[in-house]
Formats: sequence, structure tokens, C-alpha cells
Amino acid sequence: QVQLVESGGGLVQPGGSLRLSCAASRSLPIMGWYRQAPGKQRELVADITIGGSTNYADSVKGRFTISRDNAKNTVYLQMSTLKPEDTAVYYCNARSWGAGSNYWGKGTLVTVSS
Repeated sequence: QVQLVESGGGLVQPGGSLRLSCAASRSLPIMGWYRQAPGKQRELVADITIGGSTNYADSVKGRFTISRDNAKNTVYLQMSTLKPEDTAVYYCNARSWGAGSNYWGKGTLVTVSS
């Protein structure tokens, strides 16, 4: 079992920035962030492999940056130029290659509002 602990959510004004962090109890090859807005399905925001390859949703490209510190088993999501439509619960995810292990954090709320 892997525990994922998220931090960094909160209330921010449009155009502002936030950084989310997620610490895992052990390393997994792929770590990432998903989000779920009210009334919508959970969607991928960004993920990153242990080798540093990244993947972003089109809606956040150029505004969000994902990174990881393999020594600390931690993944970060730097969010800039935030928009009200970025408001959602953000979930950390860690998984193995293919259809193997898949773990979720409890989520952290990000609210973008003036």
C-alpha cells in the first residue's frame, strides 16, 4: 500500500499562483495530478515519469508545471495564471507501468475566485 499526502490547496484570485505538493510513502514510476470540478468527471491535469517525461492536459499547457523529487518521493504542481475554471478538488495519483498498482490521495481543494 502507498500513502499519498497532498498539501498546498486554497483560495486564490484569478491570475494568481499556487503550488501543490504530494508526498508518497514510497516511489512509483508515474506520479501525477488529476482534478474534479463539481458536476464533472475527474480529469488528468499532468503526470510525470520517474525519468522526467511529462504529459499535460491541453487546458493547462503553458500555465502549469509538474515536477518531482525522486529522492523525496514527492511530486509538485506549480499552477500559474489561474482561472476560475481551474477550481476543483485536485487529487494526487501514483501508479506503476501498465495496469498495475494505482493509488490516490484524498484531494486538496483549489478555489480560484475574486
